[in-house]
Amino acid sequence: MPAKDAKVPAKAAARGTSELRRADASDALPPEHPDQVRNVALVGHSGSGKTMLAEALLAATGAIARKGSIAEGTTVGDSEPAAVHQQRSVALSVIPVLAGGVKVNVLDTPGYPDFVGELRAGLRAADAALFVVSAADGIDAATTALWEECRYVGMPRAVVISRMDHPRADFDAALAECRRAFGDTVLPLYLPVTQGTEVTGLLGLLTGTVSDRPGGAAGPAVRNTDDVERVASEAARGALIEGIIAESEDESLMDRYLDGEDIPAGVLASDLETAVARGSFHPVIATSAETGVGLAELLDVVTRAFPPPTRHALPKVTDLEGNPVEAPGCDPAGPLLGEVVRTTTDPFLGRVCLVRLFSGTLREDSAVHVAGHGLEDRGHPDHDSDERVAHLYSPLGASLRPVPYSVAGDICAITKLGPAETGDTVSAKDMPLLIQPWEMPDPLLPVAVEAASHGDEDVLARSLAKVAAGDPALRVERNSETHQLVLWCTGEAHADVVLGRLREQGVNLQSVDVVTPLRETFAGPAAGHGRHVKQSGGHGQYAVCDIEVEPLERGAGFEFVDKTVGGVIPGPFITSVEKGVRAQMQKGVSAGFPVVDIRVTLLGGKAHSVDSSDAAFQAAGALALREAAAAGRIQLLEPVSAVTIRVSDDHVGAVMSDLSSRRARLTGTTSTGRDLTEISAEVPDQELLRYAIELRALTSGSGRFSRRYLRHEPVPAAAARTATKD
Repeated sequence: MPAKDAKVPAKAAARGTSELRRADASDALPPEHPDQVRNVALVGHSGSGKTMLAEALLAATGAIARKGSIAEGTTVGDSEPAAVHQQRSVALSVIPVLAGGVKVNVLDTPGYPDFVGELRAGLRAADAALFVVSAADGIDAATTALWEECRYVGMPRAVVISRMDHPRADFDAALAECRRAFGDTVLPLYLPVTQGTEVTGLLGLLTGTVSDRPGGAAGPAVRNTDDVERVASEAARGALIEGIIAESEDESLMDRYLDGEDIPAGVLASDLETAVARGSFHPVIATSAETGVGLAELLDVVTRAFPPPTRHALPKVTDLEGNPVEAPGCDPAGPLLGEVVRTTTDPFLGRVCLVRLFSGTLREDSAVHVAGHGLEDRGHPDHDSDERVAHLYSPLGASLRPVPYSVAGDICAITKLGPAETGDTVSAKDMPLLIQPWEMPDPLLPVAVEAASHGDEDVLARSLAKVAAGDPALRVERNSETHQLVLWCTGEAHADVVLGRLREQGVNLQSVDVVTPLRETFAGPAAGHGRHVKQSGGHGQYAVCDIEVEPLERGAGFEFVDKTVGGVIPGPFITSVEKGVRAQMQKGVSAGFPVVDIRVTLLGGKAHSVDSSDAAFQAAGALALREAAAAGRIQLLEPVSAVTIRVSDDHVGAVMSDLSSRRARLTGTTSTGRDLTEISAEVPDQELLRYAIELRALTSGSGRFSRRYLRHEPVPAAAARTATKD
């Protein structure tokens, strides 16, 4: 039930700004034991009502005086400019509410697919998940897939059917869709009670009582069900009781129930709570953030049925050398172990880290070890440092409330924690540990950027490091072949947020077209003559060489063969010719891309006893290769990736038709069950530049793909005409 004595912050964070602010409220009282904590992630598609549900819970428990507005950008959870502009959550937000002496850390996660990195961080920090399903809009494929992921790891789940005040709200239809998508263990604990078209309360199927809020009353009034309501709810009550008994550890209950015995409500409630905590039963609660219907019932389920952190299994833990160690339990007196689940940068407070504590107690002035390993592929080199915790806070959205300590199981915020990044492990200085990083999807949308001026390059580098430190879904690449700075993002919305955060930090940058790293090779044998002769007084420059170029098999690399005779070119200058050829190969001979897979044979040449030099023969070697290219035929090579696409069976035809338009070669299809098909193909990288966006549009957001580099192969003539490099 809602707590009556929850504290009200004196000042919330400024709206329309990403800045975190130290709240002016008095210190938030932290829980003293993990049993007094629940960490619950709100998940569901964008627009399902997660943020307003969190806002309503804050208002219902007295943590804020009134609910904010998404349209006005005044919600506690969404204060970042990108969230206000896009009218949706773009980052993980921690919303703690106090209910019945239990601190419930509500982790509001973004529902839009582009921000899956923030969603993964929220699930890592949570011990249970609330799947929020709009009573007006239903479920999307991504939510169904996420349910399966949570089922696989055994995470306790419940379903919230939200927006019951919407004119198109249909509880029965939403419930039926949830059962189709999530399974038969999804059953309602309550049924909505209506007056006309308005939902005014909930009927408890186990208690046989109704909590009514007629006319938007401040609090629910509890009454017994009348005869009509009792008869109408009888079938749903029977299904619920049978569902609970089926999950009960007491095998005699089903026989007693079938024999007509009236099972006590207390026994059913106890078995229900056990099954929910075990992750085998999933209650459904109808809510309205607008009217407050269902909020008290939701908090009751969260605090009584969801497990405390002490029952949460830790991820794999190792020492700094990677040797497995036994994970500590969730004990405030145990060794310190926590994980940074989000990192932001505030112009006044500096770097701010949200930390989920798994073990130990963190206090101000504690000496800690910060370690980040295993994310080199995301552009985050391994790092270790010893730091001291200067300030400790309890986060409330963008506000920070000072606390004297934080115990195992809770979530806290730490400022100025040195080089800490999202995904880093925080442990005791005298017992440093590492938590295995959580799984992240590959960012597959490349966005090339460059500083608007030479003076902005240093600012871009510094700001990009800060943004990347807090965004594990972002991969930063400086392509050695195209020399472009490429930001690999999960989608357009993610790219907009990343670029927006850079510009907020004063970076003047611009997006440019992504250049595909093509390569060049010779399509057939060719001969080249390099003559570099100059005389300008004093020592001149004299070098002549003749070469022959032949193509090699794909992936063979480069071979240099010396077939000169009679010492026409002195030995040291033969090496110079090879250097010149190699240098020209890096620059390209046609479209400006590196030359690969050729054999260059040095046939002859001339040298001068005074004017020949290393530099002269390097220039002659480069010139000879260019002349061979002019005399022969150059073939452009493009990178090709092996692509695996996972789509619902309904979209297989559309996806395969689209692949054929992308010059793809289909290599196979496999049914993976659950109405999903895996399509394998070889696709040129040029055709994949915006595929992350186009596949999502083609499959209504349900399609996923992965890719790995396969080889370079010749570019068709039609495509080669458009391949240029600045």
